[in-house]
Amino acid sequence: MTLDWISPADRLQALPPYVFARLDELKARAREQGLDLIDLGMGNPDGATPQPVVEAAIAAVQNSANHGYPPFEGTASFRKTITNWYRRRYNVELDPNSEALPLLGSKEGLTHLAIAYINPGDLVLVPSPAYPAHFRGPAIAGGKIHSIILKPENDWVIDLADIPDAVAEQAKILYFNYPSNPTGATAPREFFKDIVAFARKFQILLVHDLCYAELAFDGYEPTSLLEIPGGKEIGVEFHTLSKTYNMAGWRVGFVVGNSRIIQGLRTLKTNLDYGIFAAIQTAAETALQLPDRYLTEVQERYRTRRDFLINGLAELGWNVPKPLATMYLWVPCPPGIGSTDFALNVLQQTGVVVTPGNAFGIGGEGYVRVSLIADCDRLGEALRRLKQANIHF
Repeated sequence: MTLDWISPADRLQALPPYVFARLDELKARAREQGLDLIDLGMGNPDGATPQPVVEAAIAAVQNSANHGYPPFEGTASFRKTITNWYRRRYNVELDPNSEALPLLGSKEGLTHLAIAYINPGDLVLVPSPAYPAHFRGPAIAGGKIHSIILKPENDWVIDLADIPDAVAEQAKILYFNYPSNPTGATAPREFFKDIVAFARKFQILLVHDLCYAELAFDGYEPTSLLEIPGGKEIGVEFHTLSKTYNMAGWRVGFVVGNSRIIQGLRTLKTNLDYGIFAAIQTAAETALQLPDRYLTEVQERYRTRRDFLINGLAELGWNVPKPLATMYLWVPCPPGIGSTDFALNVLQQTGVVVTPGNAFGIGGEGYVRVSLIADCDRLGEALRRLKQANIHF
């Protein structure tokens, strides 16, 4: 029996196909055809979760006290570890009881925040290109999205002057993300001061995604919104353990900042989930307390890959700036071809998977995102295939 008479809700029908799901379909077909794929498409870190984190999880799983429902707001111990991490990293004081909330990964939290605070028709400011959850969450909530088109000549940093006052006066929320996925852009501290002043002037909630807080190179140290005077009063900041700690499959992150906003998100989540398995929270505590030498090793791994791939692409005619953070390169497509067609051509001709820039919004057209999630041997093989297929800029 078919159910053709049942149609999805309008909110679902309005969403375009999620590009990574589409990429998975294409990758499966390519593998069926016998292609040896080099997957540089998703931001899925390679390698194992640090052994101390795994061991902490095993011990916690064996403790029957962790087998029941966890507290909705996360364990007190994990929340305290989060706020201690903020004090250590950014010299920011947070109340673990009201200003920190564990999440089932930052994507979940970013989307649910939109559902908690955006009414149908509310205006939301979102950079373009951006991480898809920044605009898909508001779209699911029925928000009206105003795209702030980012420009290479401005180093992919939001130009607040591009937002008309008439638009800013209507806006309820502004999502932003530095260091940036997908561009790898970083924003100076002055920008954070400016965006806080902008948000205060127009009474806009700031939602900052600091997913790549610790994947920074060459002496660069990312800025937290909460370091900026007034930042905590007008915003929240999201983190994930997926990237830095190779914990993508564990689904654990957190949000910190304005207590009123966080409690609204908590209220929604009490109606949707039961929180994170307590054993995973214990593992996450261990991750956030790893010695700095672990972070140095992770940073060096991605810095080495960054430099290797940029040098190799230069030999094929691409001039790709070195990002100071993240695990991505933002690579322009050759003239005369769109990002989707270019990504498909590369996949079909070489078996190398990259993500078309338009997956991140209209502002990403003309670029592809390349993830540094393979070692230099595999990156070298990807470069060899590109050269052999005569794919160059």
